[in-house]
This record gives sequence, C-alpha cells and structure tokens, in this order.
Amino acid sequence: MPMFDKILIANRGEIALRILRAAKELGIATVAVHSTADSEAMHVKLADESVCIGPPPARESYLNVPALLSACEITGAEAVHPGYGFLAENARFAEILAEHQIGFIGPSPEHIRLMGDKIEAKRTAKRLNIPCVPGSDGPVTSQDALKVAEAIGFPVLIKAAAGGGGRGMKVARNAKDLLVALATARSEAKAAFGDDAVYLEKFLDNPRHIEVQILGDGAGRAIHLGERDCSLQRRHQKLLEESPSPALNASQRLEIGEICAAAMRELKYKSAGTIEFLYDEGRFYFIEMNTRIQVEHPVTEMITGFDLLNEQIKIAAGSPLSIAQSDVVFSGHAIECRINAEDPVTFQPSPGKIEYYHPPGGLGVRVDSAAYAGYLIPPYYDSLVGKLIVHGRTRNEALLRLRRALDEFIVDGIDTTLPLFRTLIRNPDVQNGLYDIHWLEKFLAGGGMEVAVA
Repeated sequence: MPMFDKILIANRGEIALRILRAAKELGIATVAVHSTADSEAMHVKLADESVCIGPPPARESYLNVPALLSACEITGAEAVHPGYGFLAENARFAEILAEHQIGFIGPSPEHIRLMGDKIEAKRTAKRLNIPCVPGSDGPVTSQDALKVAEAIGFPVLIKAAAGGGGRGMKVARNAKDLLVALATARSEAKAAFGDDAVYLEKFLDNPRHIEVQILGDGAGRAIHLGERDCSLQRRHQKLLEESPSPALNASQRLEIGEICAAAMRELKYKSAGTIEFLYDEGRFYFIEMNTRIQVEHPVTEMITGFDLLNEQIKIAAGSPLSIAQSDVVFSGHAIECRINAEDPVTFQPSPGKIEYYHPPGGLGVRVDSAAYAGYLIPPYYDSLVGKLIVHGRTRNEALLRLRRALDEFIVDGIDTTLPLFRTLIRNPDVQNGLYDIHWLEKFLAGGGMEVAVA
C-alpha cells in the first residue's frame, strides 16, 4: 500500500499526540510544530523533528499558513494532519497544500467547503436522503423570517450559516422574540465567522444529540462505525459522550448508519467524518457534518477495535478503504469525559502549572492526554487537559469503571472539571441514560454542582 514517509502535525495538545502515535505505528516519521508557549509540550518532546512556528497567539502560529508551509519545506514533510480545530476544516488551506504538492490528511476542499456552509450542507443532506429538521431553504431576512417561523411553527432556532459550536445560535419562542433574536444571532455570527447570514430551523424542546461516524476513501466506498450520544452538553459544547446511545435500539442504529454510509458513497467522500443529528421521538434530524476527526472519536475506537487515525492516514496516502461494513462489529459500551482546566462550578479557565498528575489505569481504561507533572497549561488555547475513556461489556460495567477511574484521576495545581464528572456519574438520570441536550444546563442552573462541592 502507498504510504507517507513523513507527516507534519498541524495541531497541539492531546490530538497532536494522538496523531503522532498513529503515525509512528505506521512507520511514519513525524514533525511537530509549536508556538513558543508550547515548546515543552509532550508531542514536541516525542516527535522526530520539531519546528517553532511563532508566538503564542494562534493566528501567529497554529493558523499561520506560510509558517506551516515553511516547516513542511525545511523538514521534507509530505503531508499535513490538521487534527481538529485550527485549520482542520479550512478548505483554502487544503488547496494551498495541494498547490505545493503536499498532502492533506482529510477530505477534499470541495467537501470541506460544502459542509462548512450550513445551508448548503442541509440542501446536500436533503438531496442525499438524509432526514433534516424543518426550516428555511436558505438565509433569512428580517422581512421573511416571521413567515418562515409561522410556517414551521414556534419555537424556532436561529443559526449562523457559516458557524458552529453554539455561536450565532438563538431561540425565539414567539413572534415578539424573533426580531431581537435575529439581530443578536447576526451580530454574533459576524463577530465569530465574518458572515452574518443566518437561517431558521424548528426548535426541538427535548432532543438527544446523536452523531454517526463514517469513513470513505473517495472512490465510492464508505462505511459507518455506529453512533455516539453527545447529549450531555453545556452551551452547545459536548462534555460527555458515549457509544452506543442508550436511546437507540439495534435496528435504529443500523438504519441511520446505512443512510449515512449510502450518502457518503454517493458523495464519494474521502477520510473520516461525522454526521450529526438531533433525535426526538424516534426521528432523526440532520444538524451538520463535521469533515474532520472528532474529539470524541475514541469511544468509537473502543467499541469497534478500529484505529480511525490509522485509517485516515492510509486513505490520504492513496490506499482504498481497508474495512468493509461486514468487518464492523460493535462490542460493549464506551464513555468519554472531557477533562478541562476549568473551575467545576463557574467554568472559568484555570491555566497554570500541573504540580502532580496521576492518570487512572486498569482494564478498559484509556487516557488521551498530553499533560504531565510540571507541565504549564498556557492560557492561549482550548482548556482541554485530556480525555478519560472507559470500555465495559455493558453500559453498567462501563459506568462503574468510569466511576472508579474518575476517583483515581489526580490533577493538582490547577482546577479541573473532574469533580463535575464525579458528581454526574452518581446522578440517577445519567446512570439510567435519561438525559437530553438541555439536561446538564438545567442541572447546573438548579445548583447541582454548588451542592456537590459544598
């Protein structure tokens, strides 16, 4: 099979280390890039080569395309893996790499651009027979928004056409709220994405967030690797993910998985991707597609036994998909907690030096983290310290294992969200899988964490 000799990792933190490990297991040399703030990062220490690409601000380092190109040139890197965030879903970056005969370990620029525009993504999903949330066919103006909202019924969700992560997203429950919500959403979208276009969707009051992992090789072969339930969220940011979803049965899982795989075959999608849905009263509604590896990909790896990064690199090098749908067998249950450097009650960032670090271990426990004792978490980037992933033969076994692993996990010197997860894992609703995308915010608003830490 074709393979790269050397790749550059255009990211930092735990995902940079995850990419590095996958590359090394394929016999590929690695180049780490880093800002001056990350000179002591674990991926920098373990890479075959490292290149400093700028000062701490991301726009001057991890988003500095000329610096990344220079790093590729001086090290002879044949391809770039962008991880998630930063330039991972930047179609122009992928095009620039191609113009310089450097591979991009990800989808084609065409597909990144298509799915990055939320309105075009929804139109494409409809064409590919993926079920969608009722809503506007494109951007709305203040004049036509009310007509659309009345047609689909209040409440409605206003979303940024170019956005994600909850920015530029507002709920209007009646006509009176609509104009104010539109103006606020447009302002946020313009500030976050440079584009104030927004569209409307029917707001579902108590849905779950279900996403389907897919892999395609660009030649019409594509498979799904089951779903992940990402419903425990705060401000549209996922905190805990599990697979399989406690809300789905086997036939629902296979049905939505095959719908997604068939769509990706028709699209001739290349690389890893995730199709995200709201799930309400037995029906799936397309939200968006992420054209990159996801933060929560380890839960899929734990229940399937397949290395998604390994497959992603091989596909980018020109190999056909090495996994058939019949090879995918789901085994047991996996849960992931995102451990952030934040106060567990206020969620204020807590950068600083980790004085003591002891990750949990044992059967069925995985920790994806670039942290270590003495590491200084910089204040410039995402607050993710690491991800704790557990696997069990059943969901109950996974929950018990997660409870034990969380109690073992020690990170001293900074605040982390470990106490939040220790509280959640003991909550009956979480234990029984009885939660939706609003559950966590209601729990927090009700003072659940203040009581837990008092």
